[in-house]
Amino acid sequence: MFDVAIIGCGPVGAFAANLLGKTGLSVLVIEQEANPYPLPRAVHLDHEMMRLFQSAGVIDRVASDMRDTEGHLHVGADHGVIRYMGTVGRARPFSWSNDYFFYQPELEQHLRDALAAHHNVAVRFGVRFEGLVQDADGVTLNLSSGDTAQARYVIACDGSRSTVRKSLGIPLHDLDFEEPWLVVDAEVDGPVRFPDLLGVPDAADLQKLSVMMCDPNRPTTIVPGRGNHRRWEFMLLPGEDDQAMMEPHNVAALVAPYLSGVPHRIVRAATYRFHGLVADQWRQGGVFLAGDAAHQTPPFFGQGMCHGMRDVANLAWKLAAVVRSEAPDTLLDTYQPERDPHVRAVITAAVEAGRYICVLDPQTAAARDTAMREAAKNAQQGTAADLIPAISTGIIALGTAGAGERFIQPRVGGQLLDDVTGGGWRLFVRQPVAAPGDMKVVTLGTLNDDGAIAAWLDTRGVDALLLRPDHYVFGTGKPADLIALRDALIAGTVSQEIAA
Repeated sequence: MFDVAIIGCGPVGAFAANLLGKTGLSVLVIEQEANPYPLPRAVHLDHEMMRLFQSAGVIDRVASDMRDTEGHLHVGADHGVIRYMGTVGRARPFSWSNDYFFYQPELEQHLRDALAAHHNVAVRFGVRFEGLVQDADGVTLNLSSGDTAQARYVIACDGSRSTVRKSLGIPLHDLDFEEPWLVVDAEVDGPVRFPDLLGVPDAADLQKLSVMMCDPNRPTTIVPGRGNHRRWEFMLLPGEDDQAMMEPHNVAALVAPYLSGVPHRIVRAATYRFHGLVADQWRQGGVFLAGDAAHQTPPFFGQGMCHGMRDVANLAWKLAAVVRSEAPDTLLDTYQPERDPHVRAVITAAVEAGRYICVLDPQTAAARDTAMREAAKNAQQGTAADLIPAISTGIIALGTAGAGERFIQPRVGGQLLDDVTGGGWRLFVRQPVAAPGDMKVVTLGTLNDDGAIAAWLDTRGVDALLLRPDHYVFGTGKPADLIALRDALIAGTVSQEIAA
């Protein structure tokens, strides 16, 4: 029997297998396709994903194929800026750039290739999941060709049409957003043109931004992929037929304003329905939904795949603790309560953006532009990653300064913090203290981080912080209190309500 079986070896499933493989758990990966899907789908991830690739030991494989960029620009009906979400001129407290674009077939292959380094990970390609049965011992998977496999726990990473989710009878909650869009991917040998934009950076700077044209004539997104890969997402207008709009002459007409005179090759053109959906139940017995199997996010902030990797990072350290008998099975019940609010916050923001992006009435669009520019005068510039709220329940010392936030990753003597301190539970303190064997104590005076962590503590008026394995702050305060509360919450001997 395997400790964990993963259904699906797309980016989220392959990442899950690498992360769990590094913990030493025995892992089985089931994937019905022998090779990665050959065309691009997801294209964007953020600094947190790069940090998670560090945690999984795959960063050196994937980083060279990432294109770092500087955010998202929303352009109004008059072709002037109405919103900017990015990092130009801002500090990078996590060290990694805030936005990266990639080519999904490459990323999937890198993550698959990395699995060969884990002797405890078995991969079965060309095998289809057909059903499951659960009992007190775990989960029995029914596979194609009459084969079976057993695992204590299962993570379903099998996408938006998840066969696992359907077999469990788990419904999706519709957050009331569905719009048809045509997605066009192209290889472009030259800079994309942005005609008639007002008061925006020059053409060279625009190549580093995801540009959202909130034009009532046809809302359009232009995405700067890695290398010479570029993507357009065109909203389909009322009365337009999906199949007809995918015809080559229609695709050519849509991209012409951006590619006139620029050598290019269309890689694919496909229509999609952009949805906001969340599964009602992310755990059923020993089976967990992750990624698109659990939730589907409109792509306006590029957080869809990021959600799935956050899911896996949340599950991995908890599964390892339970399998090793360091925590009760009830620890896994904190998965959905911790992750669901993150997903809903971003979906809500994406749906809200989608509603103003998709305005087709010129007068309404003009009023929108005026209101958004006025609001921007008093708003702090943010990024898409800033949409992720702090964890507000579960294994968190609620009520302490910084609890639930993603922790910074400064450079330490030229290296990244996690590479110097290692992963797992880390207690950052000003003075040395004793801690349990599963927790590393990091004394600030031993770090050459230019005072970044001390400044973080000073801002919150605390002397110590405890960091979770997924890089979220458990809490701040006195070390002994933090250790005791962590142990009690994981053991289930104190409820979050009592702890708070």
